[in-house]
Amino acid sequence: MGAQTFGEFLLGSGKISETALNRAARLERETGQSLSDVLTKLGLISHPDLAGGFAAYFGLEKLDADDLPEAPLAIPGLSRTFLRARRILPVSQDEDALTLAMANPGDDFAAEAMAFASDLPVVRRVATVRDMDEAIERLYFDDGTDGEAQTAEIVAETATDDIERLKELASDAPVITYVDRLIEDAVASGASDIHFEPAEHDLRVRFRIDGMLQDMTPPAPDMRAAILSRVKIMAALDIAERRLPQDGRIKMALQGKSFDLRVSTTPTAHGESIVLRILDRGFLPEDFSALGFGPEVTAPLSRAIAKPDGIVLVTGPTGSGKTTTLYAALKQLNAPEKKVLTVEDPIEYMIEGINQVQVAPKIGRTFAATLRSFLRQDPDIMMVGEIRDRETAEIAVEASLTGHLVLTTLHTNNAATALTRLLDMGVEDYLISSTVTLVIGQRLVRTLCPRCRRPYTPDAPQLESLSHGLELSQATFYRPAGCADCNGRGYAGRTGIVEVLEMTDAIRALVQGRAEASEIERQALAQGMRRMFDYGLALAARGGTTVEEVLRVTRDV
Repeated sequence: MGAQTFGEFLLGSGKISETALNRAARLERETGQSLSDVLTKLGLISHPDLAGGFAAYFGLEKLDADDLPEAPLAIPGLSRTFLRARRILPVSQDEDALTLAMANPGDDFAAEAMAFASDLPVVRRVATVRDMDEAIERLYFDDGTDGEAQTAEIVAETATDDIERLKELASDAPVITYVDRLIEDAVASGASDIHFEPAEHDLRVRFRIDGMLQDMTPPAPDMRAAILSRVKIMAALDIAERRLPQDGRIKMALQGKSFDLRVSTTPTAHGESIVLRILDRGFLPEDFSALGFGPEVTAPLSRAIAKPDGIVLVTGPTGSGKTTTLYAALKQLNAPEKKVLTVEDPIEYMIEGINQVQVAPKIGRTFAATLRSFLRQDPDIMMVGEIRDRETAEIAVEASLTGHLVLTTLHTNNAATALTRLLDMGVEDYLISSTVTLVIGQRLVRTLCPRCRRPYTPDAPQLESLSHGLELSQATFYRPAGCADCNGRGYAGRTGIVEVLEMTDAIRALVQGRAEASEIERQALAQGMRRMFDYGLALAARGGTTVEEVLRVTRDV
């Protein structure tokens, strides 16, 4: 294996075209899926060619269906759900190694997890996705049980007396006090998340404040297990289950406000990593101006949501404020004469007068299934937390065509890419052009602390490289300094920087011609759209943030 990437290797070996690679690489960045998953889902490469490419690229042996085992291997703590999710299969083991068939042999996390479970070095082999899926179903899921294992699949990780000991430790006063004070400190600091990350000998604790992680003073190492167990007990999670991810919820009243804490656990090499997302149930933006949006954003957005039908898309990566923007729209639309339905994952804020549904994939309550049921509920407005697949996208389009206003989000880098993303999902171009009315791309930037910011003047070459035609010669830029008000960070809070793409006849023609996102963006700029970078730079020129902060969040746009 040389310095070239796997995608470049497939291109060089003639298994995919350059156009296919560029398309898949773009979707890989936008969706977070692996390149191999994107290639196969889009039909750009066959499963046998993919497996052959992996074998050649990594220099590994390729296994056929006949080479896969007839009976499951007995490995203590092995989760069949994990095998299916990662498409891996133990083939054989001896005292020296565990041989593992993998649909994607580049999945280091899966290989390391199996090495940890078996306490053996892993020897990787390659098999096709189809052969892997069939073998895993035959070996681990054809017994008709709903439980997690066949006879040899699960070995209890924690004995009953150990569980009771953890419960006792988690109930000790010092542990309870530590966790409660930590949550109080996080709320007081304006943190959005608390991260508990076990290392080999201690527990790392971090707060995410204004989008950035910050280390906190760690607890004593001997408190690690008790603290993690305490959080799991508060969230009503199974403290004995450490092999599989779990999700829970904690409700707390702090500083006279009600808070929801969404709890997520995931197993790591040194124990369970736990993240608490802090949601202030009392916080809801009353309108778009409360989000810091100017009239160049609020005017077209208000026009779009005032229409009786159409689709309004808000795009951006995780944590870019998309859902908050949608909630501001819902607050503006919520009225006694309107029926509003939402399907979300999770429901972050409850709004009186709106019917909100939490997805539950385990029982079939997916975005698509719920949205389809909405069509029979006589709604006026529907909000879909996220379009993740073709089925959901097509039902959203159908809802718009039948006279409903649909608000939703997509994970893409900018506004123009949202339209090509829908095309890539398989939605017909004429349907996109006839239903989508507005696309917003957004990011969140940290705002400067007004008490300690310090003015400075960028040099002329830097100004010229940044301006893109903006008049910045008279602008005053600032840098963070740090004071008691902002706890020495130099920043206090975040605000949105956005770009607004309004659908015009010219944009619709490009969509129907299946133009690239770059062409759509050029047309949008020609008709007056301001890019997120330019929006952010104008904010920096008014002293609201820094140039470095704008560059940090828009570098991939």
